[in-house]
Amino acid sequence: MGATLPTARGKGARRGRARRKAQPMAEINVTPFVDVMLVLLIIFMVAAPLLTVGVPVNLPETAATALPSEQEEPLTVTLTAEGLLLLQTTETPEADLIPRLRAIMAERADDKVYIRADGAIAYERVVQVMGALNAAGFNRIALVTETGGPDMDGEQAPR
Repeated sequence: MGATLPTARGKGARRGRARRKAQPMAEINVTPFVDVMLVLLIIFMVAAPLLTVGVPVNLPETAATALPSEQEEPLTVTLTAEGLLLLQTTETPEADLIPRLRAIMAERADDKVYIRADGAIAYERVVQVMGALNAAGFNRIALVTETGGPDMDGEQAPR
């Protein structure tokens, strides 16, 4: 009586094949991950220049080098060629400049104020704003310029 059941063997054979097909793939497909990362990189490269202060000002050129970058967004006071006074990108009356700066500085770690003045603005006006800031207790004031201005030896600095 050594009979075997052919159906049991057939089912077992099918299970073995089914297991081999359902095994997880050992390779990781990183192509979608790389695609997403490249798209994010492009987005950040396009968006980063837009995050700086966007008031159009023709800055004077000097031979000075750029300051190292900071962790916080720089706090800027801008004097336009039309005579407008802006705090960051918001037009501000002269009487409101110091109170607004004090309120902003209370929440910041860095107390440096950058002055961006159009090259067509009279030096007297720039010094008046600097003097008002200094009298109000803002002692760390920096002037923003473009690089590539003349050296005092008569040569143009490289851009």
